[in-house]
Amino acid sequence: MFYGEYKHTIDAKGRLFIPAKLREKLGEEFIFSRGLDNCVCVYPKDEWEKFTAKIEELPMAKERRVRRFFYAGAYEGTIDSQGRVSLSQNYRTMANLEKDVVIVGNRSHLEIWSAEAWAEEQTYINNDEITEELIELGF
Repeated sequence: MFYGEYKHTIDAKGRLFIPAKLREKLGEEFIFSRGLDNCVCVYPKDEWEKFTAKIEELPMAKERRVRRFFYAGAYEGTIDSQGRVSLSQNYRTMANLEKDVVIVGNRSHLEIWSAEAWAEEQTYINNDEITEELIELGF
């Protein structure tokens, strides 16, 4: 399970350090995919399989664009000897990842946000709104 926030920087070559405890949970095989809200998602291979199995259950007429959204730019990632991953230029551009980033745990996967976008996202999260959503969900 992934949780927490980790602030790091991307170097000029698009490499990002992943903290050791997150690397352990990611394993040797993981997938980068486009995320909602203009972030980059990183899934351990087994969680990616669970996620994509749900996509495959959708009706074909609705599924095609969802597939394209998540699959078109997805790629397998590896960690180098210094604990870094390389982010594609497409994803760096899409998520506006230039230097300061925040790695966010989201239970089954990680999200990589620009520090600025993550700070903005935090303005949408407040106790009253979350409480309302939990009540609607039956908590």
